[in-house]
Amino acid sequence: GYAQVNGADWYYEARFWDGMPDLDLQNEEVRREFEQVADFWLDMGVDGFRLDAVKEYVTGSVEDNVEILSWFADYVHGKDPENYLVCECWTDQNTYAKYYESGIDSCFDFSFADSTGTITSVLKNGSASSYGKALVNLQDNLSQYSDSYIDAPFYTNHDMARGAGYYSGDDSEKQTKIAQAMNLLMSGSAFLYYGEELGMKGSGKDENKRAPMYWSEDSAVDGMCKGPADMDAIKMKYGALETQEEDGNSIYQFVKQTIKLRNEYPEIARGTVKFEENISDDKVCVIKKTYGDSEILLVYNLAPESADVDLSGVTVGEKSGSELEIGGVLLTDAKEAAFSDGILTMPGYSVVIVK
Repeated sequence: GYAQVNGADWYYEARFWDGMPDLDLQNEEVRREFEQVADFWLDMGVDGFRLDAVKEYVTGSVEDNVEILSWFADYVHGKDPENYLVCECWTDQNTYAKYYESGIDSCFDFSFADSTGTITSVLKNGSASSYGKALVNLQDNLSQYSDSYIDAPFYTNHDMARGAGYYSGDDSEKQTKIAQAMNLLMSGSAFLYYGEELGMKGSGKDENKRAPMYWSEDSAVDGMCKGPADMDAIKMKYGALETQEEDGNSIYQFVKQTIKLRNEYPEIARGTVKFEENISDDKVCVIKKTYGDSEILLVYNLAPESADVDLSGVTVGEKSGSELEIGGVLLTDAKEAAFSDGILTMPGYSVVIVK
């Protein structure tokens, strides 16, 4: 964590590498400099900032880091309350929830991400209900510290192995698709790492995780980047964008459909979550999202087999039972969903919006 100044007996803190010295963000002169940096970009029309490694501002002290973030959030929001701050705090949920006390808008939701996070664990372990419980637990956790928090769900980032490599076997493409829906249909400001919408691969050293966007199978085509110099050759599992654009059943088209539904229903991004535990099980997770006077159900089949879900006893808004209707469907294969007399029939690895 410390590096020596060349030709001197002085050392400076450098938590990540010697070319990235840590600055003293408790120093007033450093703070004035950062305010000028913020002003420069805000005056250029920037609407906010992503703040890297916030738990290392003062390593080991949540209290000091929250104070530093409070200063910066007050300054940036003072320029415009709509300016947005999202923090990378790579630690457990109970810890990064505390950072919301600072007044920042969002923290990346590491508990749902990566090969060991909630999304992957649910799909690998066959525990759909645990997804619903995790959503409610997250909501309860963050709301302790802020009444205006905006969760920042994500699935992978530039420091993690890419999601397509988490799954193998006959259902791996379906799992890759449904994992994106589990991320993008969460409340808050969802983030999508480039290439995940194609099912790009990349693991091991950092350079492999940062392979160039897979626009084309032809690496020499106009617009393709070479990628990091030390990157290994990576054989992609799924087609490039130019191929997936033409395939209505591709991962890319599935992600587009998911984002379209997210934008169509404001309850998805902005709603509060209620887990319908009585009609959920290891295969099926049912959650209700409420935003203002409007409600929808999100029903997830997170297993390979089809499932019948009895919604006859559920009320959504002013509708109940057989009055409900399908408002949107995300499918990972050619089988369709159907709803009749309060019974929703879902193919494997699918999501249905009921309203």
